Amino acid sequence: MEGACSSQQVAQFENDTFFTQEELNKLKSDFKTGGVEKVKYLIEQKLAELDNTELNIAVTGETGTGKSTFINVMRGLRNTDPRAAKVGIRESTMEPTRYPHPNLPNVCYWDLPGIGSTKFPSATYLREMKFERYNFFIIISACRFKENDAKLAKEIKQLRKIFYFVRTKIDQDFYSMRMAGKEYNEENELKYIRSDCIKKLGEAGIQTPTVFLISSFEQDRYDFNRLNKTLEDDLPNIKKSVFVLAYPNRSVDIIQQKSKILQKRIWMLATLSGAVGAVPVPGLSFACDISILIGAIIHFRKCLCLDEASLQGLASITNKSVEELKAVVKAPLLGKIDKDIIRRLRWGTTAVAISAVEVGLDFIPVIGSIFGAGSSFVMTYTILTDALKDLTESAERVVKVAYDID
Repeated sequence: MEGACSSQQVAQFENDTFFTQEELNKLKSDFKTGGVEKVKYLIEQKLAELDNTELNIAVTGETGTGKSTFINVMRGLRNTDPRAAKVGIRESTMEPTRYPHPNLPNVCYWDLPGIGSTKFPSATYLREMKFERYNFFIIISACRFKENDAKLAKEIKQLRKIFYFVRTKIDQDFYSMRMAGKEYNEENELKYIRSDCIKKLGEAGIQTPTVFLISSFEQDRYDFNRLNKTLEDDLPNIKKSVFVLAYPNRSVDIIQQKSKILQKRIWMLATLSGAVGAVPVPGLSFACDISILIGAIIHFRKCLCLDEASLQGLASITNKSVEELKAVVKAPLLGKIDKDIIRRLRWGTTAVAISAVEVGLDFIPVIGSIFGAGSSFVMTYTILTDALKDLTESAERVVKVAYDID
């Protein structure tokens, strides 16, 4: 890793480790000059950054466009959930309303009043809504985008913020056609709706806009998945990982994405465990930092939606019983996580006979070299890797049961 790296190589390092090339070089340099304690501080800083990174997503549009339902879907909640955004035909959003993610509260959706109303005229809308705090904006319409929508997009662009046009209630459009006895070709109708939205935005001064056609009640159809992939791809590295971890479990692919992100944390936590020093647990044949293990497993479980509240919410959405979902979760990881559970996890692991290189720390060999097989580092790495594997497999089984996936 000596010398300069290309932008592609730097991006790959960030993607694989959450660290930039510059940060990795500093880790190696600081280890040489300050030992494990100095490295420990840098890793603690990165973990704090991961845990404290905020993602604020603004959702705006006229009343009745489906803003609240969209926000609830993105948070994995039914409209009837006590934590859900209020849904109604009257304008219920009179000021920016914050809706944090149930498990990751640093991820917040903001329901904004529509621009151009008597209470929020265009001239003062940006100031009233405090636009600077949002990472990106989703402008929603249930019919066609209007002059105020285009005006809002122009203002957002001037602030160098990203925005997306989302046309909701596509399922209702087709339902109305069927009820009216109209014969139609769905693909052609979607093309017409999209081109009409683009045309109206173009007439209002938005050149070549991208419009996503969605149904909040049929997320596997139309552009819902494409919208989420676009949101994910347009975010920088750490915010992208936060967005993915906050996404509701609706497929095995989503769970596998989350698992890969969580796996990146394990070497950092294992390094802290090795640096902090061993905390023996009576009855165990090894020693490691138990608080790190417990905290990590609880975090993994929340991100993979295997905590009690998430399971209850999924059961409600899919009309399954909580018992059906819990039945496919590996028992030791479902309840309270304490040192006794850690002991049971250790009994279930294979004998540790791996070196630091086998752990996969090729990018920081000076750190890996201080930990031998049997160390607190290797034990923590192995236990967390096994726990994440069990949780991932359990989450996949839960989704398959919930959505009747073969």
